[in-house]
Amino acid sequence: MDRNTVIGLLLIFGLFLGFSFYQSNKARQIMQEQEQQAMEEMARQQEDSINQVLSLTVQDSLADAAAAVPESQRFSTPQLANMNDYVVETNKAYYYFAKQGGYLRKVCLKEAYRYTPKDSAKVLMEMFEDGSNMISVDLQLRDQTEIATRDCYFLSDMNGDTLVVDEQNTTLSLRIYPNNQGDSLECQTLNVNSYIEYLYTFSPDDYMFNYSIRFVNMEPYLYPNKHDYTLEWIGEPKNVEKNYENEKMLTSIYYMDNTDEVNNIDERKGGSKNFTSPLKWVSFKQQFFTATLIANDGQTFTSGSLSATMPEKEERSVLKYCQAELDFQMADLNKSAFNMSMYVGPNQYRLLKGYKMRLERQVPLGWGFFLLQWINRFVIIPVFNWLEVYGLNYGIIILLLTIGLKVVLLPVSYKTYMSSAKMRALKPELDAINARYPKEEDMMKKQQATMSLYRSAGVKPAGGCLPMLLQMPILIAMYRFFPASYELRQQSFLWAEDLSTYDSIWNFSHNVPLLGDHLSLFTILMTIATIVYTWLNNRLMNPTQGNKDQQRMMNIMMYMMPIMFFFMFNSFASALTYYYLLFNLLTFLQMWIFRAAVDENKLHEQLKTNMQKPVKKSKWQLKMEELQKQQVQLQKQQQQQNRKSK
Repeated sequence: MDRNTVIGLLLIFGLFLGFSFYQSNKARQIMQEQEQQAMEEMARQQEDSINQVLSLTVQDSLADAAAAVPESQRFSTPQLANMNDYVVETNKAYYYFAKQGGYLRKVCLKEAYRYTPKDSAKVLMEMFEDGSNMISVDLQLRDQTEIATRDCYFLSDMNGDTLVVDEQNTTLSLRIYPNNQGDSLECQTLNVNSYIEYLYTFSPDDYMFNYSIRFVNMEPYLYPNKHDYTLEWIGEPKNVEKNYENEKMLTSIYYMDNTDEVNNIDERKGGSKNFTSPLKWVSFKQQFFTATLIANDGQTFTSGSLSATMPEKEERSVLKYCQAELDFQMADLNKSAFNMSMYVGPNQYRLLKGYKMRLERQVPLGWGFFLLQWINRFVIIPVFNWLEVYGLNYGIIILLLTIGLKVVLLPVSYKTYMSSAKMRALKPELDAINARYPKEEDMMKKQQATMSLYRSAGVKPAGGCLPMLLQMPILIAMYRFFPASYELRQQSFLWAEDLSTYDSIWNFSHNVPLLGDHLSLFTILMTIATIVYTWLNNRLMNPTQGNKDQQRMMNIMMYMMPIMFFFMFNSFASALTYYYLLFNLLTFLQMWIFRAAVDENKLHEQLKTNMQKPVKKSKWQLKMEELQKQQVQLQKQQQQQNRKSK
């Protein structure tokens, strides 16, 4: 097969692929148009069905009327001119309540925006967009018929389309009334003295509002002696951030039990959990936003079940399918209430902590390890919030925070450097010991001589490791803090449009294994800085000791780690990789200052002076020497036995 034939076949194959792609797009457009037409037709049929129910004229008995009407319409038969939502406006948000069901259908936050591509118009953040939230209470009528409030039509006496909450607390009352017996549907009236009420109370400047379920004079209509009811809450949190996969992995159901312990369903796998003990609150939590139902006034959800289901791999909108069935009690059907609060807003540590309900435990600050959460709660967050007051760009705040931490850790870093400098100064003595014991069977003697040298010179080899270990919790705490910080959401710095997600400078047309579909510049710079620091540290800071092959393998591993971190951090928050970059650059500067300030020749003379002084051995050192002698003796005996056996 010649070259022209190969080129021809490739061109034919390319044309075939292009034609297939064109045909698939065309078919997809046709299917979308057909689905849209089907949805419009379904909506028209539903509207005709409602109009048909509204126009019924029944002259028969109550039994015939009840048989012709759905069970849910025994409460507040729909006679509304339109089915628009009841809307409440506060300084924080717009709340949309469905007339059919009376539940919170959608929330539009005034002070937050969803992610939109660069140069696109800003879009206000909507929680439960497309009506992806539903709350309903299961009811059992006196004749044991079961209905749900989601199917009932709630009435309100509010004036106008929107209830504005401006200066003081304002309530929205939504009620379903039982129909008076004996009325025909044509001239149906409601028993206004009996009702089930959803009572919502709002404050002008609060993301939390009160939500009460009230029963008034309902004993003639509901099944007697039934005091246990189930509130069903279904939510489908939608993708509102740039990184869908990361947001999905941070979405789950959180809850607090009656022992004030906060837990959650596995964020990566999902799952379900049944409860026979009380719960105080349940939350559908996303990366930066959360919706929480809280039992108030000493009441609790007596039991229930929670479920968070992972979406299909092809799904790119829904983060999780969340469902909660929460049991509660109504002591008196004629006069009782179950009081709750509902928080719908940012998942911000400082804001949630102010409610004193442990809601802040939803912010991932490393709660599983006490040291990480202490560093974040009592050091990082207070300093971060203090710097915020000055109105600085968040990139500058991170810079100042990093400089402050390096200054605080300066004594620890200096001790680490001095330990390394002393070992470099002793390199001639260490080389002499290596030359004295070149054989592998003399390894124990070499170790004894090395330890004796360190002890006489006053050098502690582990002295450089301990200060380094003290810095690790801070680095890990930052790993937790930056991706979870709501304050960084949609805050730009240099080329990064949003410090809470990755700063892509190059987007691929497809997904690259281990890397994703983009390149993050801060991650690239962090990786380069780490490799340079590793090279400088190996070349200038650490003397070559021990087995050369082992040292070579160690160096290879140290160079491989930054490469591995590059793939790991490429999709992480740019604030985190920016912080690690700053940390490396400041470490370079710090290392240069230390090298300029410390004269290693003088240090060597001081160590030789120390060697001439008598060293008082501690009990631990004496015990270690005794163990080493015993080990040497055992090694000699083993060698003698090996010679005899030969």
